[in-house]
Amino acid sequence: MKLATLKNGRKDGRLVVVSTDLRLAVDATHIAPTLLDAVERWSDAAPQLAALYELLNAGAAPGAFAFDPAQAAAPLPRAPQWCDGSAFLNHGRLMEKAFDTAPIPDIETVPLMYQGGSDDLLGPHDDLPLPDEAHGIDFEGEFGVIVGEVPMGCPAPLARSRILLLVQINDVSLRAFGPREMRTGFGFFQAKPSSSFAPVAVTPDEIGEAWHDARVQLDLNVDYNGQRFGHPNGGEMNFGFDQLIAHAAKTRKLSAGTIVGSGTVSNAGGARGSACIAERRAIEQIADGASTTPFMRFGDRVRMEARWQDRPVFGVIEQRVVQAAAPQA
Repeated sequence: MKLATLKNGRKDGRLVVVSTDLRLAVDATHIAPTLLDAVERWSDAAPQLAALYELLNAGAAPGAFAFDPAQAAAPLPRAPQWCDGSAFLNHGRLMEKAFDTAPIPDIETVPLMYQGGSDDLLGPHDDLPLPDEAHGIDFEGEFGVIVGEVPMGCPAPLARSRILLLVQINDVSLRAFGPREMRTGFGFFQAKPSSSFAPVAVTPDEIGEAWHDARVQLDLNVDYNGQRFGHPNGGEMNFGFDQLIAHAAKTRKLSAGTIVGSGTVSNAGGARGSACIAERRAIEQIADGASTTPFMRFGDRVRMEARWQDRPVFGVIEQRVVQAAAPQA
């Protein structure tokens, strides 16, 4: 099943069901007005949405219309929580080696995670408005999951059953703020502006055997200013999404609609390129003693897409970085 949120002038948009080839959509607000409402009532809403999905794919859904991803918001334009992990240890090891930082204790057994802003999640074709190029603007391609309610202390096997939907994410980063914020011990805040999402959230069965071991085992194809930047595969996560959810829920319950991210998709060896500029800069630093790839400038574009059996899954993130407008009095 594939679900999306279309912009309608309201903060949470309106829920639509999208065909498997992403060409058609049909209104689903008679089942649930928004995706957040659907995930909060998943046991009731999911069977009805699945039936509508079958009708749509069979060409029998009344009122079906052409799906325009440019009109899509993030599947959840705002969510109860956005918890982003760093589950690809290759990414962190490259950073440590490039910049000679001390290894993080327990990195092999305890996932890294921060809590980002979830009140303003961007759509797949929204511009990325940011205040200053000097802040080290970077994209980060990753996968994520939307969960149902997760009880506090939930173990990983039970956590896996709470995964409702899969999503694809551009977790925008401002690298100039990161080092100071990490040194404080409080973690990221200014370094993490609004993240953006591919237009469609999908149930795990939509990617068949590529959903395995609580990992999205798909290539994430990243193009930067029209050139292929990388195509790392999500299967190399050192911690599966079940483990990330269990980590997040160790001392708190997670509300339905919480999004948990994988962190930057990263593969050992470097043959598949990178999903963020910082990782490429780290590789350059290790190989040549200096980083040469600059961070993003206003007008730069990034495109991200994952496909399964050469078919679209989440749709495409395609965005341009622009200078944010000055605040009005």
